[in-house]
Amino acid sequence: MPLRTAWLVNRTDAENGQSRADTRLAPLGAVTPVSGLAGRSGLLPGSPDGKSLTSAFYVFSSTAGMTATIAPGRAVVQGSQTAGAYPVVLTDYTSVTLADGDANNARTDLVVLRVYDAQFDNSGRTEAVLEVLSGPTDGTRALPQVPEASLPLASVLVPAGSSVGTGGIDWATAVTDLRTTTVGVGGILPLYGNTAESGAYPGQYRDISSALQRWDGSQWVSYPAQLGGIAPTGRISTGSYVGQYRDNNGRLERWNGTAWTPAMPSPVFAYNNAGGYCKTTTWSEALTGTTGPTVTATFTAPISGSVLVTVGFQGQPSVEGGWGRMSVNIRKGGVLVTGLGAAETRSAIVTNRGNQSVTTTFPVTGLTAGATYTAVSAYSSSATTNNHWFDNRFVRVDPML
Repeated sequence: MPLRTAWLVNRTDAENGQSRADTRLAPLGAVTPVSGLAGRSGLLPGSPDGKSLTSAFYVFSSTAGMTATIAPGRAVVQGSQTAGAYPVVLTDYTSVTLADGDANNARTDLVVLRVYDAQFDNSGRTEAVLEVLSGPTDGTRALPQVPEASLPLASVLVPAGSSVGTGGIDWATAVTDLRTTTVGVGGILPLYGNTAESGAYPGQYRDISSALQRWDGSQWVSYPAQLGGIAPTGRISTGSYVGQYRDNNGRLERWNGTAWTPAMPSPVFAYNNAGGYCKTTTWSEALTGTTGPTVTATFTAPISGSVLVTVGFQGQPSVEGGWGRMSVNIRKGGVLVTGLGAAETRSAIVTNRGNQSVTTTFPVTGLTAGATYTAVSAYSSSATTNNHWFDNRFVRVDPML
């Protein structure tokens, strides 16, 4: 079999010089660490045309029957921590044959790359082999247990009663690829299998074909979600830290710890042209004689915590010498913010008979950056006998950056 392992056989542990265990325990270039002594078993990435992540030890069959072909390639198989990692190479396409199917039940076989080492496993063998482990025939189709110093390559569903004479295995659908990859320490691991496998150390990187990920000590975090990265549209739904940014279909947003908010708050404008009357001398958010809603502008406080609020309307009093004012109540979560209720000093006012259009702009400060507020229109009249008319009402909020 054209399968070789790269150990030295001219020394023993009892003699001076470099032993086979010394060779395996010493740092190997193609090992992703998983502990102080152990490395990640896996195939070395690469393919002849560069179009596939890895072609090494690919299990397939181009003919009907019970025989599979395994493609050449290089791998590292980790034994016990004291045994070390075994570099292995398959130099040519090699065939393995699966046993005929059980008469009654299908089973799942496992094709593995396995290393036998008599110095550590008492097997009496010192070699690397391609091996087929037959699964149970009790109807569960459970996978066989993976032996130590073995690298799973593929599982194969063997139908009940299958044999060369009955057409064998449906290789197009029966094979599940179980290969994994490994690279040198510090290298970016091209992910192929074992997607749920934890990282070995904070700062390790892997490529999942669609994104670069970094192990932060507890989870794999996609590179666009790392500090300073702007996550592309659709990549993340929840931010990883306060101050993270994402692109949301062309809109830049910032994570405030609980929600995504516009990164650069834009002006907010609310308008209604259904007129109504107010004759209360205290501030009221409702008008009578109109089906139009209360004018409400919902906005996100910018980093400065300050905004400019502009209110305006077209109106007239019903009595000579009467007046009407329009202002806003600033609310957070529906609750009026202390000191930011409607006020005469923050209002637009009409004082003469005849339709007039008026507006005023005033600053609102002391807001919590990133929090959501509402500016709710409020109205008052000079007297209960003055049915003051309000029409074409609007509220605009501009962030002060």
